Parts: sequence; structure tokens; C-alpha cells
Amino acid sequence: MELKIFTLTLTSTHPIKGSGAQLRGFFATKFNEYNLLHQHNTDKFIYQYPMVQYKMIGQTPTVIGINDGAEVLKEIYDEYDKINLNGNEYEILERGISYKKEEFGISEKLIKYDFVTPWFALNQENHRKYLTSNKEQQANLLNRNLTGNMLSMSKSLNYQVPERIKCHTELKARRSSLKGNEILAFKGSFVTNFQIPDYLGLGKSVSRGFGTVKQCNL
Repeated sequence: MELKIFTLTLTSTHPIKGSGAQLRGFFATKFNEYNLLHQHNTDKFIYQYPMVQYKMIGQTPTVIGINDGAEVLKEIYDEYDKINLNGNEYEILERGISYKKEEFGISEKLIKYDFVTPWFALNQENHRKYLTSNKEQQANLLNRNLTGNMLSMSKSLNYQVPERIKCHTELKARRSSLKGNEILAFKGSFVTNFQIPDYLGLGKSVSRGFGTVKQCNL
């Protein structure tokens, strides 16, 4: 299937320092009337794959809109002259925008991806299991979780997966921070028979920039 993808990048007078979570906070506060920007509906959290995702790719604030999220971003992307991240104000000099249709789903060939931001792979139960497992068991657990992430993403995007997703990870664990708490996240690469548009996220907290993937050469 095809996904509509709107990509927005922001450039200021000086390097922008902040996180995907802070970028999300700015847009959610500025445009609170759009539920897809903050995933809340009358004070209840919307539990589905986020159609708008906020990331810092290097020092470049990047916002990705998918399908309905792409339409929302088209409406509001230029409705502000400054952004405020963590108390620091940045004047926006330039907006890079891209709007296109991209393939998503099972692929006939294997595709390699890098995690350009840490992948938040484990819930509390899996975290305990990971720490008490040997290396082979850990790798199998991560492969299963990543496959599960792609199935869950597909369900939210109304894509019926026609065959088994194959997945092989080459990852290293690293400490990362989420909402002030230290978590175990992963960086590295994986190979799969599933096509994902660049800069979409997998796993937990993708709206805040975790688990962002980019295709690379096999």
C-alpha cells in the first residue's frame, strides 16, 4: 500500500537544541485543537500508532505526518514564526517541506534499516526477561518485538500483512532517557522483508522521536 507522508524540517538563526518530546510539546500547545498532534481526545490518550511524529535528526527538528497527520501538517506548518523548546526561543528562518506517497508493507526483497534514534523496545516484563537471558535469547526477543512493532503499526494503518514478516537485528543496548527516567534502548540495524518509509518510528514513544528508521544499503 501507499502512505501519504509530509516531512517538515526547521532551520533557525543558530543550532536548535532540544528533544522530540519538547518539539511535540510546542506543537501540541500551539495547535491544541488538532488531536493528531498530541494524541489526546478529551483528556484521554489515543492508543494507536502516532500519525504525527517529532524527532531531532542531528540538530534538525523534524516533524513527520502520515496520512491524516500529513493533512494536518499541511494546514499548520507555516502558522508560526518562532518555536520555544525548553525555555529557549528560536526564530524560524527556513522550512523544508516534502509531501509524497511512499510504499509500505511486505517486500519481495530484504531491506536493511538503521535506527537513527534509539529504539525503545522493551516493556517492564520484557526488560526483566532480557536482563536474565543469554545473547541468543536476547536477540530472539528483540527480533520478535520488532516484528510485533511492524504488525502493530500495520494494524493502525489498516494494512493487512499478507505473509510472515522476517526480521534479523544487529543491535547494541544503551541507556537513554524518557520523561526523566533512565531506560534501556537500542541502536544498530536490522534486515527485514518489510518496506517502511524513511524516518518513521517503531516501538514505544515514537511520537517523541524514539525508534526512527532509515533505509541503508545491504
